Order: sequence, then C-alpha cells, then structure tokens
Amino acid sequence: MRYLAAEDLSMFGRDPWWLILIKAVFCFAFLMVTVLISIVMERKVVGWMQLRIGPNRHGPWGMLQSLADGVKLMLKEDVVVKGADKVVYVLAPVVAAIPAFMAVAVMPFGPEVSVFGHRTAMQLTDLPIAVLYILATASVGIYGIVLAGWSSGSTYPLLGGLRSCAQMISYEIAMGLSFAAVFLYSGSMSTSQIVASQQDRWYAVLLPVSFLIYIVSMIGETNRAPFDMPESEGDLVGGFNTEYSSIKFAMFMLAEYINMVTVSMVAVTLFLGGWRAPWPISTFWEGANHGWWPLLWFVGKVVTSLFVFIWVRGTLPRVRYDQFMKLGWKVLIPISMVWLMLVATVRALRNENYDYQDIVLYVGSAVIALLLLSFVVDFFRDRSAQAEAGAEQGPEPAFDPMAGGFPVPPLPGQTLPPVPRRRPRTERELIVSGGPDTVSDGKEADGV
Repeated sequence: MRYLAAEDLSMFGRDPWWLILIKAVFCFAFLMVTVLISIVMERKVVGWMQLRIGPNRHGPWGMLQSLADGVKLMLKEDVVVKGADKVVYVLAPVVAAIPAFMAVAVMPFGPEVSVFGHRTAMQLTDLPIAVLYILATASVGIYGIVLAGWSSGSTYPLLGGLRSCAQMISYEIAMGLSFAAVFLYSGSMSTSQIVASQQDRWYAVLLPVSFLIYIVSMIGETNRAPFDMPESEGDLVGGFNTEYSSIKFAMFMLAEYINMVTVSMVAVTLFLGGWRAPWPISTFWEGANHGWWPLLWFVGKVVTSLFVFIWVRGTLPRVRYDQFMKLGWKVLIPISMVWLMLVATVRALRNENYDYQDIVLYVGSAVIALLLLSFVVDFFRDRSAQAEAGAEQGPEPAFDPMAGGFPVPPLPGQTLPPVPRRRPRTERELIVSGGPDTVSDGKEADGV
C-alpha cells in the first residue's frame, strides 16, 4: 500500500441544487427503509434462530410488521410526566435522532454515475476529515440520551442515561483508535479516498485487529445486546427512556436502528472495500465496479453487517456492567494502542524502503521481547502476592458445612469432614427387615 498523493474532492460541490436535493432525499429514504427492513429482519431472524415463527400477520409473510408498529406508536397517548423538565424532555428525542441522520451525508454509495445527463458521485458530499465528522455527529447523539434520563425527573432513567454515556464514551475511544490504523494506510480521512485505497486489498484483511476491535466497539456504541446496559429491564426497568411513550419513544427506537445502519456503513466503507464488488465477482467481471452495480454491493454488505448485529443478539447473553467496562478500558483500548504502534512502525519502515522480511523480523522480535518481559513480570508478581497472602492469612481453618445453620457444598480446595463409620450393609438390611440385631442380641446373651 502507498500514501495517496493528494485528495481529489473536485467532483463534490458542483452539482445543481435539484441534484443535491435528490441525493439528500435518497439518503433519508434509504435510512428509513433500511430501518423498517431491519426491524422485521431482526424479529424474523431471531425467531428463526429460536425455532419460532416470528411476525406473520401484517402484510405478506409479516413484512409490514414494523410499519404497523410505527403507526401504533404514533397513535398512542403521549404522556408527559409531571416532574419532568418539559423543554429538555421534548428536545431529548430530537437530539438523539437528528445526529443519527447526519452521518450518512459523507457515505459513498458508489462511483460516478450519470443522473439525467449530469455526471455526479453517488455520495451527497465528502470532506477531507469526513471520518472525524462521523465521530463528531455520533458523539452529539449521547447528549440526547443523557438529557432524556435527567429531564425525566426519575431515578432509574437518570441511572440509565449515565450508564449509557459512560458506555458510549468508553467504546468511542477504542473505535477512534481502530480508525487511526486505517488513516495511516490510506493517507486520508476522506471516505471516498479510503474506498479508493482499498482497490487491491480490503483493510479488514490488511488490518484484522482494527476490524475486530471496531466490530466489538460498534455493538457497544449502539447499546445493542449483549451490551444493552442502559435498557436492561432487570436493573433499570427500561433505562433512560422509561418515562417516554408514543412518538418520543419511537424516535429513540428510530435513533438506535439508524445508528446500527450508520456504523454498518462505516464498517463497509473503512474495512470492507466500500461499494467495490467482493473478491470472486471483481476478478472475472470487469464491469462489477462501474455504473449502478456498486450500489448493490454496498447495500448487500450493509445488510450482512446488520445480520451480524442480529446474530450476536440472538446468541450471546447480556454481560455484567463491570465486565463490559473492563472489556472496554482494560482490553480493547490497550490492544488498540499496541496495534496502532505496530502499524505505525511498519508504515515508517516501509517508507524507509526496508525489505518486508526485515520488517517482519524487527516487529516480530519486538513483540516477542515484550511478551516475554510481561510474562516474567507477571510470574514474579504473582509469586510475591501469593507469599504475602499466605503469610497474612496463616493456616486455613477446617471447613464446617453447617457453619451457617444449613448444609453448604465445599468450595474448590475445601474438603468435607469424614463421615462417621456406619454398620455394614448386611447388618443394616437385617435390622430394616425385622431380623435380629446380632450385636445387641450378643450383648443380652452375655448379661450386659
């Protein structure tokens, strides 16, 4: 891979106003239609995974179920709680939903095409820092969730909003670090240029660690199972949106699904080649990446990413909040930083025209040395910790299964006390069947 000499964004900003309007309407309609399909697909796929039928009443094969749910929410009574801050309470769903629509403006759906005789890119607009624009708009959506929990005037929504804020901020750090490796290899933050730099190889293959970290981060960023902590019914009733109903609740639900579509589009653009055809198709069909066909590949990749969302929800149980935060801060972020250092080292060595084998030797030696050093440090630290713990605690007391007033099983490392000796089985069978007790009979015969 090589750095791109310059970012060619001259194709943007020259479209007539009516073409810009068509693109904007297309982006909005694409998100709304994809959300309707995603809701039905989620219920159908999860039902299929759990051997259930799923929606089958509204429309053919139940395909209009999500539309019926939307109409139902629109017609429900809009209740505003008495102790809420009315202005913030009403604005919070809007703040959560609008930023979710904004990120699609810089997503490339395809190459240049002809629309009514005008050559234009299949993208609303592009920026030299388009990926930073996506991260900024995603961050603004956090305010809607926090304000929703605070303005409700209730304890549980407030806790749900705070937990969601901590969750999304934590996983945005790992997400941003995974993007940095892509910036190093593409030499650009423009989405169209990143797609152009993946002509030979997708970054999911070239940067697999960044891709896997982003997959985990995007699930945590969108509050989806198994990371749906703000909406855990057993902990916080309904999370930050407990006090919302009708259209306001529908806007929160809409924002969640639009964020799913947005992060899926980002994954496709940055790691899966964007609108370019998959590998087997692009090898034997030269026209696969021209005309309107790239739109089909892009939509297919996005739908596949949404299927992964649903697959994870139907497979994994919800984790505890402390486990979730530990995964973000103690696993994903350190791995992202180390991986970014390795990628930057490889790029610097390649720019100095080092041979590929020398790069592998240098980087591999540094990684092995670091792993050995960490192993030695952990080994001696564990030994010293065990010695200190043994000196402080002394001999462990004997296990008493009845210490708490009722029998309890032993923990690992504990043993039950020996069972008192019992009579041989033959003697017990004689006593139970009414036969003579040989021991007692013998004692009576001796005059005892």
